[in-house]
Amino acid sequence: MFNQTQYTQDRDFTEASSADRGGANAALRRGSILLAALALSGCATLHDSHLFVKEPERADRFVLPDEETDVVGDVQVVVARYEDTLPDFARRYGLGHDEIVAANPGVDPWLPGDGTRVVLPTQYVLPNAPREGVVVNLATLRLFYFPKREEGEPQVVVTHPIGIGREGWRTPLGQMRIIQKTENPTWTPPASIRRERAQRGEQLPGVVAAGPDNPLGAHAMRLSRPQYLLHGTNKPFGIGMRVSHGCIQLYPEDIARLFAEVPIGTKVTVVNQPYLVGSRAGEVYLEAHAPLAEDEKRWKGSLKPMEKAIESETADGPDIVDWEKARAVALEARGFPLPISPGSPGLEDVVARARRVPRIPPWAEVEGGET
Repeated sequence: MFNQTQYTQDRDFTEASSADRGGANAALRRGSILLAALALSGCATLHDSHLFVKEPERADRFVLPDEETDVVGDVQVVVARYEDTLPDFARRYGLGHDEIVAANPGVDPWLPGDGTRVVLPTQYVLPNAPREGVVVNLATLRLFYFPKREEGEPQVVVTHPIGIGREGWRTPLGQMRIIQKTENPTWTPPASIRRERAQRGEQLPGVVAAGPDNPLGAHAMRLSRPQYLLHGTNKPFGIGMRVSHGCIQLYPEDIARLFAEVPIGTKVTVVNQPYLVGSRAGEVYLEAHAPLAEDEKRWKGSLKPMEKAIESETADGPDIVDWEKARAVALEARGFPLPISPGSPGLEDVVARARRVPRIPPWAEVEGGET
């Protein structure tokens, strides 16, 4: 059950942790408020809207009809009540903190406001990586799992938001494998973490027993770089941010499902791709995220990485891309795919056409009417 008091108490934590997504995030969001206002003008209060609430789409498991499919899901919207927060919607719809905040610039994460239309960025361009095992994209704070398929069956992809290593504790890139799975794990804090806590005046025990105080949560999968794990958390409000010491964290309900499905020996590929390019129905799409803080410092605002990503994925030549639109999408960094073909719909049209869905989807755990 989501508790607004709990979120309010943790507000300072989440705001501080989000800073690692890059120093330019705040400036970009401030600069995009005007665009967001234009895009959503007349739609801030939709209780009497012409839009009907429709059955929501699950955005954690997709069937890929063919090997060319690289855009999955659809953008959805929900209308907030006074008691809702963006983290509420993120948890209910399988999203992380930073991605729902980026999709809704100018909206207060903790007090969106009664009647505010909230964009759910539940559409994704698949990472540019082999579709095998687990693929983690650090830049998007998202994991994709491609289960082995039976001959003649279509490929399925499962996706979940994640928390990753903070600046200075970066989650490593490259290929690894899952070598161990443990339910109700104990945690032995490494010496580096114990030293860090000691500098803050905290004393960690040598071993943290399984239970509510264990930061690994109820499930852990050890990687072939054994200091790193895929695991749950006892602080789910940190999912979708850079909050760990390098491990990959998931919501408790997501790691439980993944734990049951992913076998030992599964390949894990970690990439860092803030700009993802795909196509659907003849349109080229760009999904742009703010680069990680370390990359932002090196790139110094350059859009060359975005241009290279587009060029590498558009073999038919540059004429199929509206480069002015592509640069605007990259600077806006809303975190969900937007079309960049000449004459394609803009942000305003994409949001206006999005399916309006209920505040609480049917698959969410509900207690007393709220998640």
